[in-house]
Amino acid sequence: MKILVREEEKKDYRRVEEITRAAFSYPGRIERGGIGCPYEHWMVNELRKRDGILPLSLVAVNQSDETEELVGHIICSKAEVRTEKGVTPVINMGPISVLPEHQRKGVGKALIYAMIEKAKKLGYGAILFFGRPEYYPQFGFKEASEFGVADAEGYNYPSFMGMELIPGYLKEANGGRFFESDIYNDELNREQVRRFDEQFS
Repeated sequence: MKILVREEEKKDYRRVEEITRAAFSYPGRIERGGIGCPYEHWMVNELRKRDGILPLSLVAVNQSDETEELVGHIICSKAEVRTEKGVTPVINMGPISVLPEHQRKGVGKALIYAMIEKAKKLGYGAILFFGRPEYYPQFGFKEASEFGVADAEGYNYPSFMGMELIPGYLKEANGGRFFESDIYNDELNREQVRRFDEQFS
């Protein structure tokens, strides 16, 4: 399996949404707010359209001599840490999606490493996001509490993680709270998700 990571192109959009939907459609999935379908494929679609969201979007391609198959995707969006002194811009990572039949083959790792390097080259200062604490430390992510940053409600826990892309970047954010786009609010966007999912068989 030869994996190439490149920037997402417009021609990739529908397939990326299908991949994202497939990646999050698994037996035993807990329904999000009664939606009863994956939420993340709508999120990816919406992130591309909203002004001021960013997004930074990469795809993983399985290359062979004859074909190029999209097998994974990662996206980042704008977020911020708010303190009494002001606002520190950061980026929020996710969702990250890999086709079920290509999971555990290094695709997700390739996407994450490529995203970190891309974000550094573009001059972003830090990544903050919510994810699996048993998985992401291998990439250099730490609990956000180590940077003195809490979630929007003021809480800290192992699944809230971060990474400085510029050393010392989050120093001014110490004591602040993390705010992401309202696109991640499944209750707020429930009906839109249902309508969007009707396009998929």
